[in-house]
Amino acid sequence: MSGEIPQPRQSGLVAGLSAYFIWGFLPLYLLLVREVPAFEFVGWRIIWTLPICLLIVAIRHQGREVLRAFGNKRSLSMLAASSVLIGLNWLVYVWAIQHDHVYAASLGYYINPLINVLLGTFVLGEKLSRRQWLAVAIAAAGVALLLGGALTTLWISLTLGLSFGTYGLLRKRVDVGALPGLTIESTLLLVPAAGIAWWYAASPAGSAFAQSPELSFTIVLGGALTAIPLLLFAIAARRMDYSTLGFLQFLAPTIVFILGLTVFDQPLQTVQIACFVLIWTAIAVFVWDILARRKADKVLQA
Repeated sequence: MSGEIPQPRQSGLVAGLSAYFIWGFLPLYLLLVREVPAFEFVGWRIIWTLPICLLIVAIRHQGREVLRAFGNKRSLSMLAASSVLIGLNWLVYVWAIQHDHVYAASLGYYINPLINVLLGTFVLGEKLSRRQWLAVAIAAAGVALLLGGALTTLWISLTLGLSFGTYGLLRKRVDVGALPGLTIESTLLLVPAAGIAWWYAASPAGSAFAQSPELSFTIVLGGALTAIPLLLFAIAARRMDYSTLGFLQFLAPTIVFILGLTVFDQPLQTVQIACFVLIWTAIAVFVWDILARRKADKVLQA
């Protein structure tokens, strides 16, 4: 038996919103570890994510599910693939923020919901209404505007969008609970992460983890800021329609976009303003469709 109690599909909404809020404000945390090289930080991030996962697994009595997943070749192979995707996603995102490509990172997660919708429709067979397709078209137009003005950093945006979209799809299809799956992913990434940490420790500059107690604590905090939102996202992915989950993700890049404008003080172009307006219009259309469907369902049930 899984340690997770089956819940209605709507219960994934709170988990999804919480995950995207944390991810949205993550650049503020990355400012605190900006002096740590991206590769080294991602290595430490993986190393400190695993103990937190194991602790929660012990509290929730899900150890047997973790062991069972390790014994299932299909589940293990899918989690191995998802671990590579999420590791790549972390690396590119941290590098982008450290090198002041905040809007490119934001764009990557604006693209991602469109990828989620396409994967949900063509791979999982989920159906979209006419209003939802209209929302997709409006959002796609907004992204197209940004693509036209961000060709030099396009690889960042595409890598982030594609890697996380495919990661979410794999996590939705693998028959492993949210927390056990994340624990296994962290375990599979532990050896390369430890190798990265060792390589930096042996370099002339030394390990960033040994520079000061304050920086060490901040690096450790990255484990919690990794495990918690990923766990929330995995829960949401298993309980919600993947297309709907994709549109929730517009929340995170919008927060990042605003941080780029305010905290990071990056110049805002006219084309970026136009994209921002179009994407929020798409979200409004999508929410309108959800509310209209709920109202129709209540009428039918009356």
